[in-house]
Amino acid sequence: MQQFDLIIVGGGLAGASLALALRDSRLRIALVETQAPHPPANWDARIYAISPANVSFLEAIGAWKHLDMTRVTPIRAMRVHGDGGGRIDFSAFETGVSELGWILESSLMACEFWESAKRQANLTLFCPAKPAQLELRQDAAVLSLSDGAVLSGKLLVGADGRDSWVRQAAGLTAVNTSYGEKGLVANFATEKPHRNIAYQWFRDDGVLAYLPLPGNRISIVWSTQDEHADDLCALSPEPLCDRVAEAGEHVLGQLELLTPAVAFPLRLMRVPQTVAPRLALVGDAAHGIHPLSGHGINLGFQDVSELAKLLSNAQPWFDIGQERFLQRYQRARREETVLMQSATDGLRRLFRDSSPGLGPLRNLGLNLTNRLPFVKNSLVRYALGAF
Repeated sequence: MQQFDLIIVGGGLAGASLALALRDSRLRIALVETQAPHPPANWDARIYAISPANVSFLEAIGAWKHLDMTRVTPIRAMRVHGDGGGRIDFSAFETGVSELGWILESSLMACEFWESAKRQANLTLFCPAKPAQLELRQDAAVLSLSDGAVLSGKLLVGADGRDSWVRQAAGLTAVNTSYGEKGLVANFATEKPHRNIAYQWFRDDGVLAYLPLPGNRISIVWSTQDEHADDLCALSPEPLCDRVAEAGEHVLGQLELLTPAVAFPLRLMRVPQTVAPRLALVGDAAHGIHPLSGHGINLGFQDVSELAKLLSNAQPWFDIGQERFLQRYQRARREETVLMQSATDGLRRLFRDSSPGLGPLRNLGLNLTNRLPFVKNSLVRYALGAF
């Protein structure tokens, strides 16, 4: 049995960033991952919008400065269109900041985190490795791997995604609500420059977002009903480009497909208890939200930041696996998580509701907010600072 202070299961963005955030701590850390990340041959279709608050987090763990900035795009403005003439515009300049956020490829971050982790003195990597059995004892969490290795730690953190093996093995409940939708992602070259503007359209068939990539390129996320998403994925490149350009009101002219369209199912996931004796969950293992806000990974990074701060400040003699201690992490993250889940779910429901008279009201609300700079900029500043 190999002894550690902390065992992290899942070496994705949340798990690897937690290890990096504890690089200067006294903790002996084990990181268990099934497969090391690899850079894509072209552009990664899975991208994230990173808030300025989480750029600060990435700077603090030493990752931001090592990213290839030629593949990172700042968002200078955002234009949100309703389904009946409503519109609200957000501007970094008007808000008094240099950018509203940054667009990064998932694999770009994952590869950098992994390379940094391989050099970390207090970290032992188990990869490729697959968890097989978890026992939460009174004094330790004991994890058996499929290759026969056995790890013991004062605390085990599940960072293994929305279908978390750790969460299920520990008996923690996840309440899933299917949206009956899929998120279709793909990358395109554009005829016109995007000028670092992100676009979003609330449409009858779902929510479409254009997110700027370096050069005349964009990544899209089209959250739409299952059947429609499947139909879009089945299209050949030229018809798909035409459909996406038309849905985006041809704001960037003609499109050329760079990566194949891929769709993944969407669901709201609430996890009432994210901690237990010897156990804590972070990232997608702890919550799931609709992608229309783009804040999923931002919530995950803030989970990691809060838990890392708590663990780093613990005295050397302290037992970091005590549930009362871990509940401080759960309380600190609950309000923000519930707020974002409720806000995104409510906004989706609002624009999916076809009740008579509701359409004009919601679009009027967008236009009214757009004419109130103080309210609009307050919303932006909250998002920039909180996530």
